[in-house]
Amino acid sequence: MEDCGLRGNLLDEIFQLTNLTELDLSQNAMLSGQIPDSIGKQQYLSILDLYNCSFYGEVPPSMTNITSLDELVLGSNRLTGTIPMSLFSHPSLELMDLSYNQLSGYLPEFSNGSSILEFIILGYNNLQGQLPISIFKFPQLFQLTVASNNFNGILNLDIIKHNKNLDSLDLSNNKLSIIEGKNHNESFYASFPQLKDIWLASCNLTKFPSFLSYQTNIDNLDLSNNNIDGVIPNWLCSKTSITDLNLSHNFFTKIEEDAHFTFLESLDYLDIHSNRISGPVPLLPPGMHYVDFSSNYFFSLPTYFVSTLIYLFLSNNSLMGEIPLSICNATMLQVLELSDNNLTGTIPPCILENAQLLVLNMKSNKLCGPLPQNISEGCKLRTINLSGNKINGSLPQSLMNCKTLVVLDLGNNQIVNRFPFWLGNLKNLRVLVLRSNQFYGTISNMEAKTKTNNSFFPALKVFDLSSNRFRGIIPKIVFENLKTMVTNSDSSTFKFGGSDYYQNSITVISKGQEMEINTSLSIFSSLDLSQNGFSGEIPEEIGQLKSLDVLNLSHNALTGPIPSEFANLEQLESLDLSSNQLSGPIPQELTSLTFLASLNLSYNNLVGEIPQAHQFSTFSNDSYLGNPGLCGSPLSMQCAAAPSNHGFNKGLPSKSSTDIIGLSVSIGVGLGVGFASVILALISWENGRKWFNFIIDRFYFRHFY
Repeated sequence: MEDCGLRGNLLDEIFQLTNLTELDLSQNAMLSGQIPDSIGKQQYLSILDLYNCSFYGEVPPSMTNITSLDELVLGSNRLTGTIPMSLFSHPSLELMDLSYNQLSGYLPEFSNGSSILEFIILGYNNLQGQLPISIFKFPQLFQLTVASNNFNGILNLDIIKHNKNLDSLDLSNNKLSIIEGKNHNESFYASFPQLKDIWLASCNLTKFPSFLSYQTNIDNLDLSNNNIDGVIPNWLCSKTSITDLNLSHNFFTKIEEDAHFTFLESLDYLDIHSNRISGPVPLLPPGMHYVDFSSNYFFSLPTYFVSTLIYLFLSNNSLMGEIPLSICNATMLQVLELSDNNLTGTIPPCILENAQLLVLNMKSNKLCGPLPQNISEGCKLRTINLSGNKINGSLPQSLMNCKTLVVLDLGNNQIVNRFPFWLGNLKNLRVLVLRSNQFYGTISNMEAKTKTNNSFFPALKVFDLSSNRFRGIIPKIVFENLKTMVTNSDSSTFKFGGSDYYQNSITVISKGQEMEINTSLSIFSSLDLSQNGFSGEIPEEIGQLKSLDVLNLSHNALTGPIPSEFANLEQLESLDLSSNQLSGPIPQELTSLTFLASLNLSYNNLVGEIPQAHQFSTFSNDSYLGNPGLCGSPLSMQCAAAPSNHGFNKGLPSKSSTDIIGLSVSIGVGLGVGFASVILALISWENGRKWFNFIIDRFYFRHFY
């Protein structure tokens, strides 16, 4: 019953089927319960496969009583406790898979290991202590996987010399330190088993293990996340059977001169990123699909690209010159990552004409000229990031062909255009960054568009128009249509552009500083209209964007009050309204923003007492500079006591009688002699006296508060 959508608890009654020889309930992720101890009563069960379910509890020790058991597959569950050591001496067991659980404890040395056990797969648990030497003494051992546990200590690889049948060894990502014996000659290594899969990532290696040069059948080799330095040796390129090679996160500085990856005819996956390798990017063998040379010191692109490339990562190098037209040969390319280099010239039109491309990232280069205008009608692009270049001209409307576009980041270029309201029809667009270009004019077209199209930018989460030349009012209706921001929907399961091998990232201004967002991009939300010429009042409809993390409207010409509706922005972490012409008090309602970590209201015309509750008690003086009408902590200007309504002088701050007379004269002059006479007549009445005190209080507030 593999992958049948079974759910609920496993019935104990199933193990009352006493003639059962095989039980396969694998790939039913909603099937749970505990494996009953009564399973040990089975007499004929040879295969038990519960892979990728949700079983919990301990592995029953009674498993050992099933004398006919050949294959035990309990991987990818939620099993806890220790591994019954009796399983290692089971008389008929050939395969034991307990990987991807929460098993813990130590594996002690044992002396009575099975003579037929071939597969021991214990990876991705919480096992600890030293890896027992006994585990290498199974004469038929074919695969040993103990990766991603907490095993520690020193392990000498010479121990595998007697495992003649060993085909796959995975010791990666523990706390082991792998060493080899010294002064071994060729004859010593000739008796080693010929392995196909060797995973030694994060094993504290400081050099290539010597035995590797004598291996002839390697398919997969992973030496990533070690401390190996020096050159990548030429003998590695004689291993023509290699399909996957990972040397990333080491300290290699060079590829040996006569080491040519083109000799590796079977190579499909090559990852040497995060080293210190310089020189030209090496040529690749035909048939390559995945190449990652990022975070090195390569300085020139190859003159030829193989047609089979699907993923090409060359970011964060020192690449110079123009992008060669030979890149057009890579017609199967899905991810092209050339960011953070020194590339010049224009973007070859064929790149955007490639109907297979999913991700194009060339940010932070020196590319110039206009964008190619003829984007493929069958465009599948999900991410376009060309920020931080010198691209000019206007936006091609053929971008509308990219119906699946999720991320469009064109910030920090020289693009001249009115607001491209037509992008609002891209229903999957979640990130639109046009920051620091030369976009101009009003965005009133956006309002007109939204009146006829209720799905205008329906999925947008990051909206950045900062540092352009936009002007006019900010249309209210726009914000009612940003549905993903309004509904506070959880989009964490959304595949945010690209592919299984690609992680998107963008740069935003948050809390006054540039910040790179990547792993949390699917749940991050921001609106940045700063550094423009927007005028008029802030639309209170912005208060409906409940998922906002960052709101920046600074350095515009906005007037009127701060909308109290901003109190609805319950996730807001950064609010910047500085350098505008806003007036009135700071709404007390904003104290409910308990996630607010950065606030900048400086250089406006705000008045009154600064709210003191919750987060507001943590903000410094800098948050309020340039507002002479503000008072209260943290400012040095303290607020005056509120005037009383029980008499002219009672409760007022200390002022001389001549000050009060001056106030009366000012009122008289301001209101006219006739109107002042009416006020004086009213003083004799109780209600008139209270009304007169109210007028004086308001006048005093405006002149002395």
